[in-house]
Order: sequence, then structure tokens, then C-alpha cells
Amino acid sequence: MTIRFAIVTVSDRSYQGTREDLSGPALVEEIKSQGWAVIKTLLIPDEVEEIEGALLELSERPLNIDIILTTGGTGFSPRDVTPEATLAVVQRSAPGLSEAMRAASLKVTPHAMLSRAAAGIRNRTLVVNLPGSPKAALENFHIIQPVLQHAIDLLHEDPDAESGHRFAQAENNTNKL
Repeated sequence: MTIRFAIVTVSDRSYQGTREDLSGPALVEEIKSQGWAVIKTLLIPDEVEEIEGALLELSERPLNIDIILTTGGTGFSPRDVTPEATLAVVQRSAPGLSEAMRAASLKVTPHAMLSRAAAGIRNRTLVVNLPGSPKAALENFHIIQPVLQHAIDLLHEDPDAESGHRFAQAENNTNKL
């Protein structure tokens, strides 16, 4: 199954045209190189209401978007409000994704501990906040990439999604004997 993505760049400067959006296009290119589809891209300012509105619209089922990746607005600046907007619209949190990104990023830079990125689920859509720089956005995407197909299979209640777990569980139990 092809994963269907939406990319939302959250940046006042890019929205105003004073800085080129490099992160959104970098993510689009990487996603397409994996054989997945990018259904929609948005460029919006660092405004809670606009971020919430975009996430709500993109997570509606007629669009059939599986994953919304945001880039930008996850730091300490007073205008960095992407995590707050994300947490306001998701119905269930997915902290393991953010924790994994921060843990792996700490091996690259101590600034990773300043990330406030969030992740969660709205309806059957996974929402993940990524950093705003192209380099960090791609690094963090690569950290979570190995689990994305399984996450979407679970959200879509694919009957085969759990089969690998049962096999791994049985193997682990056998090894303990």
C-alpha cells in the first residue's frame, strides 16, 4: 500500500516570501524517492489557528491522507507553536515517535533537547512534527521512516498488520525457555 502524505511548512518568513522554503520540498523529494505519494503541500505562518485548521482539514477522510508531516515551529521561539496546535487537534498521542527523534538527534547535536516536536493520531491520520531546517527535517524523517508503513497498516486495521508481532512474540518466548 502506498502511503499518502501531506507536508505542512510552518514558517512566518517563508510564508511572507523573505526566505525560501527548503524543508517542504526536501521532504517531498525524499517521500517520492521512497515510492510514496505527496497529496498536498501547504505553506502557512506560525499561527496556532492556521496550523490547527490545516491539520483538521488534512485529516478529514475524503482526502485519505495517511501522514501529515509538519516542518518548523518546534523550537523555543515565542512564535514556535506547532506542537501546541498539533496537540490541540490530535485525539491520541504518539510520543514514541518524538522520543525516538530526539534521542537519535542528540547523537548529532545537543540542540536536539530543545525540540518540542509532538506526534499523534487524528482519525486515521498520523501527524508528526519535524524541525524546520532541511537537514534536521530529513534526519528526523529517516529516524521514523522504518515504522511508518506498519503504523499506517495498524491505523487502517490491516488484518496482516499484527502477524509480524505474533511471530516475533512466539520466537521471543521460545528463546526464554
